[in-house]
Amino acid sequence: MKKNKGFIKGALCGALAVLLVAGLVSCGSRLHKASAGKEEVVDSETEQKLEMLQQLIDGSYLGDVDEDALQSGIYKGYINGLADPYSVYYDKEETEQLLETTSGEYSGIGAVLSQNRETGIITILQVYDDSPAQKAGIKDDDILYKVEGEEVTGVDLTEVVSNIKGEEGTEVKMTVLRGDANDEVEVTAVRGKVEAQTVKYEMKDGDVGYIRVSEFDSVTYDQYKAAIEDLESQGMKGLIVDLRNNPGGNLATVCDMLDLMLPEGLIVYTEDKDGNRSEETSDEEHQFKLPMTVLVNGNSASASEIYAGAIQDYGLGEIIGTQTYGKGVVQQIFDLKDGTCVKLTIAEYFTPKGRNINGKGITPDVEVEYEADEADPEADNQLDKALEVIKGNM
Repeated sequence: MKKNKGFIKGALCGALAVLLVAGLVSCGSRLHKASAGKEEVVDSETEQKLEMLQQLIDGSYLGDVDEDALQSGIYKGYINGLADPYSVYYDKEETEQLLETTSGEYSGIGAVLSQNRETGIITILQVYDDSPAQKAGIKDDDILYKVEGEEVTGVDLTEVVSNIKGEEGTEVKMTVLRGDANDEVEVTAVRGKVEAQTVKYEMKDGDVGYIRVSEFDSVTYDQYKAAIEDLESQGMKGLIVDLRNNPGGNLATVCDMLDLMLPEGLIVYTEDKDGNRSEETSDEEHQFKLPMTVLVNGNSASASEIYAGAIQDYGLGEIIGTQTYGKGVVQQIFDLKDGTCVKLTIAEYFTPKGRNINGKGITPDVEVEYEADEADPEADNQLDKALEVIKGNM
């Protein structure tokens, strides 16, 4: 598959994260001024105010002062001033954690988290089998309330993830809220080595393959390819790809996965602030020709929407479920050469037919709201609909 290397190095990060880089320059105690011909980033008035704040802290602040944290706070605040939820400054520890998450292998507890962008509430979407989280008693749909005694609602999800992950063999204490009554449950997990279980699959109704993709990490392509090959060896006659609650992830990964499915042609393209266009294309070597459907919901974001949008544009399968998240912008991680990095929104992406779904999402071909069945917790009316559609096309 042909790839634009600058484009592929960018990371498509969703509004969700998994437990599982130029613009700024480090500069002592202050931000550098802008280059010649540009307005100064830090003018004399700002410098004076920073000095005043430093004097007040030195002379009056009661608590201990972490100079590194103050310095990092300046950079974080500067990027926060963009008012872009996807642009973030990461300190050294956070940078290590961020780069680790894209590989799909890390030391943590083995759970997928989602944060509601309006309420800030963090929910456990998936607990990996035989993971430290599962052994600690954490369950799918638990609400993460506290980490090490500190409330996390409204805290940046990346920061929360960084606090939960850590050195193998160490403990992390958490409080979760469970059930309709939001009962508080205290749990302690022992961190361990985890490879993200990003793909699960099985045969349903004897001849319909089902693949659930929870995120797009570096490990996901091999897991996805192996799943398809195994299902084909079992006589698969149709395929359901479940991207519900999938926050997105690595752009290169989703493009490689789509290269297994699409005919030769455009997968996705981006346009930057200057209108420069970069394209990702599939070759003619692989093409999936069996009936297929793709399940999505409001938590299907970013790379998930690239996948669903391409399948929909090529008419290779029907999209089933509810409107997707609507994240149609691309982030790139910039290395600041001192162990820190900044993630910035650098472009918009478009489906093969030129759709920009940012803020809108992808509309399913068959809209089906999920309906919980208290009598049968395993019931899944959206999956049932996907099976019905597949069977009708086989």
